[in-house]
Amino acid sequence: MNRSYTLFALLIAMLPCAPAAYGYQVYAWGYNVHGQIGDGTTTTRLSPVPVSGLTNVASIAVGNFFSVAALSDGTVRAWGDNGSGQLGDGTTTIRTTPVPVSGLANVTSIGAGFYHSLAVLSDGTARAWGNNQFGELGDGTTTRRSRPVNVSSLANAALIAGGDSASVAVLNDGTARAWGNNTRGQVGDGTTTNRSIPVMVSGLAGVTSLAVGGHHALALLTDGTVQAWGHNTSGQLGDGTITRRLTPFTVPGLTNIVDVAATLTASFALSADGTLWSWGANNVGQLGLGDFSSRFVPTQVATPAGYRFTDIAGGPAGYHMLALATPIPEPSTLMLVALVMASLFFPWRRVPRWAVSSLFHEYRGRRSG
Repeated sequence: MNRSYTLFALLIAMLPCAPAAYGYQVYAWGYNVHGQIGDGTTTTRLSPVPVSGLTNVASIAVGNFFSVAALSDGTVRAWGDNGSGQLGDGTTTIRTTPVPVSGLANVTSIGAGFYHSLAVLSDGTARAWGNNQFGELGDGTTTRRSRPVNVSSLANAALIAGGDSASVAVLNDGTARAWGNNTRGQVGDGTTTNRSIPVMVSGLAGVTSLAVGGHHALALLTDGTVQAWGHNTSGQLGDGTITRRLTPFTVPGLTNIVDVAATLTASFALSADGTLWSWGANNVGQLGLGDFSSRFVPTQVATPAGYRFTDIAGGPAGYHMLALATPIPEPSTLMLVALVMASLFFPWRRVPRWAVSSLFHEYRGRRSG
Protein backbone atom coordinates (compact mmCIF):
# COMPACT_ATOMS: atom_id res chain seq x y z
CA MET A 1 0.00 0.00 0.00
CA ASN A 2 1.24 3.45 -0.85
CA ARG A 3 1.21 5.14 2.56
CA SER A 4 1.00 8.61 1.08
CA TYR A 5 -2.06 8.15 -1.09
CA THR A 6 -5.31 9.14 0.55
CA LEU A 7 -8.47 8.44 -1.40
CA PHE A 8 -11.23 10.07 0.58
CA ALA A 9 -12.49 13.48 1.55
CA LEU A 10 -14.53 15.04 4.33
CA LEU A 11 -17.02 17.89 4.26
CA ILE A 12 -18.48 19.78 7.22
CA ALA A 13 -22.10 20.90 6.85
CA MET A 14 -24.46 22.59 9.30
CA LEU A 15 -27.42 20.46 10.33
CA PRO A 16 -30.79 22.17 10.87
CA CYS A 17 -31.03 20.69 14.34
CA ALA A 18 -31.33 22.44 17.66
CA PRO A 19 -29.22 23.90 18.95
CA ALA A 20 -27.39 24.32 15.63
CA ALA A 21 -25.11 27.01 17.03
CA TYR A 22 -23.35 24.39 19.14
CA GLY A 23 -21.58 22.66 16.28
CA TYR A 24 -21.56 20.95 12.91
CA GLN A 25 -22.39 17.55 11.45
CA VAL A 26 -19.68 15.74 9.47
CA TYR A 27 -20.30 14.00 6.15
CA ALA A 28 -17.79 11.76 4.37
CA TRP A 29 -17.43 9.85 1.14
CA GLY A 30 -14.94 7.89 -0.98
CA TYR A 31 -12.54 5.06 -0.17
CA ASN A 32 -13.49 3.21 3.02
CA VAL A 33 -11.45 0.05 3.40
CA HIS A 34 -10.25 1.17 6.85
CA GLY A 35 -13.59 2.54 8.00
CA GLN A 36 -12.43 6.13 7.58
CA ILE A 37 -15.89 7.20 6.38
CA GLY A 38 -17.19 6.46 9.85
CA ASP A 39 -20.59 5.05 8.87
CA GLY A 40 -20.09 1.66 10.50
CA THR A 41 -19.03 -0.09 7.29
CA THR A 42 -16.01 -0.56 5.07
CA THR A 43 -18.07 0.10 1.95
CA THR A 44 -16.78 2.75 -0.42
CA ARG A 45 -19.27 5.61 -0.67
CA LEU A 46 -19.78 7.49 -3.94
CA SER A 47 -21.85 10.24 -2.32
CA PRO A 48 -21.78 11.91 1.11
CA VAL A 49 -23.09 10.01 4.11
CA PRO A 50 -23.26 11.22 7.72
CA VAL A 51 -20.53 10.06 10.06
CA SER A 52 -22.32 7.86 12.57
CA GLY A 53 -23.23 9.38 15.94
CA LEU A 54 -21.13 12.49 15.46
CA THR A 55 -22.74 15.86 16.21
CA ASN A 56 -21.73 19.22 17.65
CA VAL A 57 -18.39 19.12 15.86
CA ALA A 58 -16.11 22.13 16.20
CA SER A 59 -13.28 21.07 13.84
CA ILE A 60 -11.89 18.07 11.97
CA ALA A 61 -8.46 16.81 10.91
CA VAL A 62 -7.71 14.11 8.36
CA GLY A 63 -4.75 11.73 8.47
CA ASN A 64 -3.83 8.81 6.24
CA PHE A 65 -6.97 6.61 6.27
CA PHE A 66 -8.22 7.96 9.60
CA SER A 67 -10.09 11.01 10.85
CA VAL A 68 -10.25 13.07 14.04
CA ALA A 69 -12.98 15.43 15.23
CA ALA A 70 -13.00 17.90 18.12
CA LEU A 71 -16.44 18.44 19.63
CA SER A 72 -17.85 21.66 21.01
CA ASP A 73 -17.64 20.20 24.53
CA GLY A 74 -13.84 19.93 24.24
CA THR A 75 -13.66 16.17 23.81
CA VAL A 76 -12.31 14.35 20.73
CA ARG A 77 -13.51 11.46 18.58
CA ALA A 78 -11.55 9.43 16.02
CA TRP A 79 -12.22 6.64 13.52
CA GLY A 80 -10.62 4.65 10.70
CA ASP A 81 -7.20 3.01 10.55
CA ASN A 82 -5.63 2.42 13.95
CA GLY A 83 -2.56 0.31 13.24
CA SER A 84 -0.29 2.75 15.09
CA GLY A 85 -2.74 3.68 17.82
CA GLN A 86 -3.58 6.95 16.07
CA LEU A 87 -7.22 6.82 17.23
CA GLY A 88 -6.08 7.15 20.83
CA ASP A 89 -8.53 4.67 22.34
CA GLY A 90 -5.87 2.42 23.89
CA THR A 91 -6.03 -0.19 21.11
CA THR A 92 -4.79 -0.77 17.57
CA THR A 93 -8.20 -1.92 16.36
CA ILE A 94 -9.76 -0.36 13.27
CA ARG A 95 -12.89 1.61 14.13
CA THR A 96 -15.65 2.10 11.58
CA THR A 97 -17.51 4.59 13.79
CA PRO A 98 -16.13 7.38 15.97
CA VAL A 99 -14.75 6.44 19.38
CA PRO A 100 -13.68 8.76 22.20
CA VAL A 101 -9.99 9.57 22.39
CA SER A 102 -8.96 8.47 25.84
CA GLY A 103 -8.62 11.07 28.59
CA LEU A 104 -8.91 14.22 26.47
CA ALA A 105 -10.91 17.26 27.60
CA ASN A 106 -10.87 21.01 26.98
CA VAL A 107 -9.38 20.60 23.51
CA THR A 108 -9.13 23.80 21.43
CA SER A 109 -7.13 22.66 18.38
CA ILE A 110 -6.45 19.32 16.67
CA GLY A 111 -4.11 18.06 13.97
CA ALA A 112 -3.32 14.81 12.19
CA GLY A 113 -0.22 13.47 10.50
CA PHE A 114 0.09 10.33 8.42
CA TYR A 115 -0.13 7.99 11.42
CA HIS A 116 -0.28 10.25 14.47
CA SER A 117 -2.70 12.72 16.03
CA LEU A 118 -2.30 15.94 17.98
CA ALA A 119 -4.36 18.19 20.26
CA VAL A 120 -3.94 21.50 22.08
CA LEU A 121 -5.76 21.99 25.37
CA SER A 122 -7.21 25.21 26.76
CA ASP A 123 -4.30 25.53 29.18
CA GLY A 124 -1.84 25.76 26.24
CA THR A 125 -0.35 22.30 26.67
CA ALA A 126 -0.49 19.65 23.94
CA ARG A 127 -1.12 15.94 23.65
CA ALA A 128 -0.07 13.45 20.96
CA TRP A 129 -0.68 9.80 20.17
CA GLY A 130 -0.03 7.21 17.46
CA ASN A 131 3.14 6.46 15.53
CA ASN A 132 6.37 7.80 16.99
CA GLN A 133 9.14 6.37 14.84
CA PHE A 134 10.81 9.75 14.41
CA GLY A 135 9.76 11.37 17.69
CA GLU A 136 6.70 13.02 16.16
CA LEU A 137 4.78 12.70 19.44
CA GLY A 138 7.28 14.99 21.14
CA ASP A 139 7.47 13.04 24.40
CA GLY A 140 11.23 12.49 24.26
CA THR A 141 10.93 8.90 23.02
CA THR A 142 10.31 6.99 19.81
CA THR A 143 7.73 4.71 21.46
CA ARG A 144 4.36 4.33 19.77
CA ARG A 145 1.44 5.46 21.94
CA SER A 146 -2.18 4.28 21.72
CA ARG A 147 -3.31 6.89 24.24
CA PRO A 148 -2.51 10.60 24.39
CA VAL A 149 0.74 11.62 26.07
CA ASN A 150 1.98 15.06 27.00
CA VAL A 151 4.12 16.85 24.42
CA SER A 152 7.25 17.66 26.37
CA SER A 153 8.19 21.27 27.25
CA LEU A 154 5.43 22.80 25.13
CA ALA A 155 3.43 25.61 26.72
CA ASN A 156 1.17 28.42 25.52
CA ALA A 157 0.32 26.54 22.32
CA ALA A 158 -2.52 27.89 20.19
CA LEU A 159 -2.54 25.81 16.98
CA ILE A 160 -1.11 22.45 16.00
CA ALA A 161 -0.66 20.44 12.78
CA GLY A 162 1.00 17.25 11.60
CA GLY A 163 2.90 16.21 8.49
CA ASP A 164 4.12 12.80 7.40
CA SER A 165 6.06 12.16 10.60
CA ALA A 166 6.65 15.63 12.01
CA SER A 167 4.56 18.07 14.04
CA VAL A 168 4.39 21.87 14.28
CA ALA A 169 2.74 24.13 16.84
CA VAL A 170 2.14 27.88 16.90
CA LEU A 171 2.41 29.54 20.30
CA ASN A 172 0.35 32.46 21.58
CA ASP A 173 3.37 34.74 21.17
CA GLY A 174 3.48 34.08 17.42
CA THR A 175 6.55 31.85 17.45
CA ALA A 176 6.54 28.20 16.37
CA ARG A 177 7.89 24.90 17.65
CA ALA A 178 8.43 21.69 15.66
CA TRP A 179 9.54 18.13 16.31
CA GLY A 180 9.79 14.69 14.72
CA ASN A 181 11.28 13.68 11.38
CA ASN A 182 13.81 16.27 10.19
CA THR A 183 15.58 14.42 7.39
CA ARG A 184 14.35 17.01 4.90
CA GLY A 185 14.59 20.05 7.15
CA GLN A 186 10.88 20.10 7.97
CA VAL A 187 11.51 20.96 11.64
CA GLY A 188 13.05 24.23 10.49
CA ASP A 189 15.84 24.48 13.06
CA GLY A 190 18.71 24.63 10.56
CA THR A 191 19.63 20.95 10.90
CA THR A 192 18.54 17.56 9.60
CA THR A 193 18.57 16.00 13.06
CA ASN A 194 15.36 14.30 14.16
CA ARG A 195 13.83 15.89 17.26
CA SER A 196 11.87 13.93 19.86
CA ILE A 197 10.95 17.08 21.81
CA PRO A 198 9.84 20.46 20.46
CA VAL A 199 12.49 22.93 19.29
CA MET A 200 12.08 26.49 18.07
CA VAL A 201 11.52 26.99 14.35
CA SER A 202 14.33 29.36 13.45
CA GLY A 203 13.55 33.04 12.90
CA LEU A 204 9.75 32.81 12.90
CA ALA A 205 7.70 35.54 14.59
CA GLY A 206 4.20 36.89 14.14
CA VAL A 207 2.75 33.57 12.98
CA THR A 208 -1.05 33.53 12.77
CA SER A 209 -1.66 30.27 10.91
CA LEU A 210 0.23 27.30 9.52
CA ALA A 211 -0.10 24.43 7.07
CA VAL A 212 1.98 21.27 6.97
CA GLY A 213 2.47 19.12 3.88
CA GLY A 214 4.15 15.74 3.64
CA HIS A 215 7.65 17.03 4.41
CA HIS A 216 7.32 20.82 4.22
CA ALA A 217 5.56 23.57 6.12
CA LEU A 218 4.08 27.03 5.57
CA ALA A 219 3.55 29.80 8.09
CA LEU A 220 1.31 32.84 7.57
CA LEU A 221 2.58 35.99 9.29
CA THR A 222 0.67 38.99 10.61
CA ASP A 223 2.03 41.17 7.77
CA GLY A 224 0.34 38.95 5.16
CA THR A 225 3.52 37.27 3.94
CA VAL A 226 4.25 33.53 3.93
CA GLN A 227 7.31 31.64 5.15
CA ALA A 228 8.20 28.13 3.99
CA TRP A 229 10.76 25.46 4.84
CA GLY A 230 11.57 21.77 4.37
CA HIS A 231 11.41 19.46 1.36
CA ASN A 232 11.40 21.06 -2.10
CA THR A 233 11.92 18.44 -4.79
CA SER A 234 8.64 19.44 -6.46
CA GLY A 235 9.04 23.18 -5.98
CA GLN A 236 6.58 23.21 -3.08
CA LEU A 237 8.51 25.96 -1.27
CA GLY A 238 7.90 28.40 -4.11
CA ASP A 239 11.39 29.93 -4.39
CA GLY A 240 11.96 28.88 -8.01
CA THR A 241 14.31 26.02 -7.06
CA ILE A 242 14.14 22.42 -5.92
CA THR A 243 16.59 23.02 -3.07
CA ARG A 244 15.42 22.07 0.40
CA ARG A 245 15.43 24.77 3.06
CA LEU A 246 16.44 23.99 6.63
CA THR A 247 15.09 27.28 7.97
CA PRO A 248 12.09 29.43 6.99
CA PHE A 249 12.35 32.01 4.20
CA THR A 250 9.81 34.41 2.68
CA VAL A 251 7.97 32.98 -0.33
CA PRO A 252 8.46 35.61 -3.06
CA GLY A 253 5.56 37.39 -4.72
CA LEU A 254 2.94 36.81 -2.00
CA THR A 255 1.35 39.76 -0.17
CA ASN A 256 -1.91 40.34 1.69
CA ILE A 257 -2.31 36.61 2.30
CA VAL A 258 -5.07 35.53 4.71
CA ASP A 259 -4.86 31.73 4.57
CA VAL A 260 -2.44 28.94 3.61
CA ALA A 261 -2.87 25.23 2.87
CA ALA A 262 -0.65 22.33 1.88
CA THR A 263 -0.98 18.88 0.39
CA LEU A 264 1.64 16.14 0.14
CA THR A 265 3.95 18.03 -2.24
CA ALA A 266 2.09 21.24 -3.12
CA SER A 267 1.30 24.58 -1.46
CA PHE A 268 -1.51 27.14 -1.64
CA ALA A 269 -2.12 30.70 -0.46
CA LEU A 270 -5.29 32.82 -0.46
CA SER A 271 -5.13 36.61 -0.78
CA ALA A 272 -7.47 39.04 0.95
CA ASP A 273 -9.05 39.91 -2.42
CA GLY A 274 -9.97 36.26 -3.05
CA THR A 275 -7.05 35.45 -5.36
CA LEU A 276 -5.76 31.88 -5.00
CA TRP A 277 -2.11 30.98 -5.61
CA SER A 278 -0.65 27.48 -6.01
CA TRP A 279 2.78 25.94 -6.54
CA GLY A 280 4.62 22.61 -6.29
CA ALA A 281 3.77 19.18 -7.69
CA ASN A 282 0.94 18.98 -10.23
CA ASN A 283 1.11 15.39 -11.43
CA VAL A 284 -2.63 14.85 -10.97
CA GLY A 285 -3.75 18.44 -11.52
CA GLN A 286 -3.81 19.35 -7.84
CA LEU A 287 -2.66 22.92 -8.51
CA GLY A 288 -5.88 23.73 -10.35
CA LEU A 289 -4.09 25.36 -13.29
CA GLY A 290 -5.61 23.34 -16.11
CA ASP A 291 -2.55 21.20 -16.82
CA PHE A 292 -0.17 18.70 -15.20
CA SER A 293 3.00 20.81 -15.08
CA SER A 294 4.64 21.54 -11.74
CA ARG A 295 5.18 25.16 -10.73
CA PHE A 296 8.19 26.39 -8.78
CA VAL A 297 6.80 29.82 -7.91
CA PRO A 298 3.28 30.87 -6.83
CA THR A 299 0.93 30.90 -9.83
CA GLN A 300 -2.57 32.36 -9.87
CA VAL A 301 -5.47 29.93 -10.06
CA ALA A 302 -8.34 31.04 -12.30
CA THR A 303 -11.38 32.07 -10.26
CA PRO A 304 -14.82 30.88 -11.45
CA ALA A 305 -16.70 33.73 -13.12
CA GLY A 306 -18.84 35.65 -10.66
CA TYR A 307 -17.20 34.15 -7.58
CA ARG A 308 -14.30 34.77 -5.23
CA PHE A 309 -12.39 32.27 -3.11
CA THR A 310 -12.91 32.69 0.63
CA ASP A 311 -11.42 29.56 2.21
CA ILE A 312 -9.03 26.73 1.32
CA ALA A 313 -8.17 23.32 2.81
CA GLY A 314 -5.72 20.53 2.05
CA GLY A 315 -4.06 17.66 3.89
CA PRO A 316 -0.52 16.27 4.32
CA ALA A 317 -1.39 12.91 2.76
CA GLY A 318 -3.51 14.16 -0.11
CA TYR A 319 -3.33 14.92 -3.82
CA HIS A 320 -6.36 17.20 -3.98
CA MET A 321 -7.53 20.57 -2.69
CA LEU A 322 -10.80 22.09 -1.53
CA ALA A 323 -11.75 25.76 -1.90
CA LEU A 324 -14.86 27.63 -0.84
CA ALA A 325 -16.07 30.18 -3.40
CA THR A 326 -18.79 32.73 -2.72
CA PRO A 327 -20.75 34.81 -5.27
CA ILE A 328 -19.65 38.36 -5.96
CA PRO A 329 -22.68 40.68 -5.62
CA GLU A 330 -23.59 42.54 -8.80
CA PRO A 331 -23.20 46.34 -8.69
CA SER A 332 -26.95 46.88 -8.98
CA THR A 333 -27.49 44.57 -6.02
CA LEU A 334 -25.03 46.56 -3.94
CA MET A 335 -26.73 49.80 -4.96
CA LEU A 336 -30.14 48.44 -4.01
CA VAL A 337 -28.85 47.43 -0.59
CA ALA A 338 -27.27 50.86 -0.13
CA LEU A 339 -30.52 52.64 -0.99
CA VAL A 340 -32.55 50.47 1.35
CA MET A 341 -30.06 51.10 4.15
CA ALA A 342 -30.17 54.82 3.42
CA SER A 343 -33.94 54.78 3.81
CA LEU A 344 -33.47 53.59 7.38
CA PHE A 345 -31.42 56.62 8.35
CA PHE A 346 -32.76 59.42 6.14
CA PRO A 347 -36.26 60.65 5.30
CA TRP A 348 -37.77 58.45 2.60
CA ARG A 349 -38.38 61.47 0.36
CA ARG A 350 -34.60 61.87 -0.05
CA VAL A 351 -34.32 58.44 -1.72
CA PRO A 352 -35.97 58.60 -5.15
CA ARG A 353 -38.66 55.95 -5.35
CA TRP A 354 -38.04 55.50 -9.07
CA ALA A 355 -34.41 54.57 -8.31
CA VAL A 356 -35.37 51.90 -5.81
CA SER A 357 -38.12 50.55 -8.10
CA SER A 358 -35.83 50.46 -11.14
CA LEU A 359 -33.00 48.71 -9.34
CA PHE A 360 -35.38 46.24 -7.71
CA HIS A 361 -36.93 45.21 -11.02
CA GLU A 362 -33.50 44.92 -12.63
CA TYR A 363 -32.26 42.77 -9.75
CA ARG A 364 -35.37 40.54 -9.85
CA GLY A 365 -35.02 40.16 -13.62
CA ARG A 366 -31.41 39.04 -13.36
CA ARG A 367 -32.18 36.60 -10.57
CA SER A 368 -35.05 35.02 -12.51
CA GLY A 369 -33.00 34.99 -15.72
